[in-house]
Amino acid sequence: MLKFWDSSVGKKVVMGVTGLILVGFVIGHMAGNLQIFMGMERYNAYAKLLQEDIIEITWAVRVVLLVSTVLHVLAAYQLTMRNRAARPVDYALRDAQVSTYASRTLRWGGVFLAIFLVLHLGQFTLGWKWLLPEFSRGAAYGNVVLAFERPFWVVFYLVAMFFLLLHLFHGTWAVLRTLGLAKNAAEPLQRRLPLIIALVVTVGFSLVPLGVALGIVR
Repeated sequence: MLKFWDSSVGKKVVMGVTGLILVGFVIGHMAGNLQIFMGMERYNAYAKLLQEDIIEITWAVRVVLLVSTVLHVLAAYQLTMRNRAARPVDYALRDAQVSTYASRTLRWGGVFLAIFLVLHLGQFTLGWKWLLPEFSRGAAYGNVVLAFERPFWVVFYLVAMFFLLLHLFHGTWAVLRTLGLAKNAAEPLQRRLPLIIALVVTVGFSLVPLGVALGIVR
């Protein structure tokens, strides 16, 4: 197992598998969030299901996600360091022939998303009062409305979704390519499935803060 992990191929496979797990979670989480448009009762029941009725399953999923995230980030970091060590002298001139804006902003976009994730959990799961003073456990619908009635959090959330779009687009394509489920494509628009997944997930998540800001969800 350690020999597999130590190889570059092994790290890429780990990145691919954990990437699929994370993408699957993001899609499921987006679908759950959209239930807010079905009304307060439905959304609160959904939150109660996750936080009380099937809490054991929820915690199991959290552990899998945490392990997947750690392995994904660690493998990406070690591969980057290995590539740099293999080429200690950088190119005199870089010409981004195949790379995309999404791939070139992947690192800093990932940092922003990590910060967003901590604040997001603090607001809606952990109930940090300095982020959402009116937080009330068991009132998931009201917590979302109260948070996104503040323009700052709407803008912050939408910026995070922009980086999520880029991350999902490049990350999903890289995962599929690593696992042999997609061919190399120099032209970004030829990567149709990753593009569709990234757009659908980003729009789905963005509808929630926009729905509150526009008064559709109240």
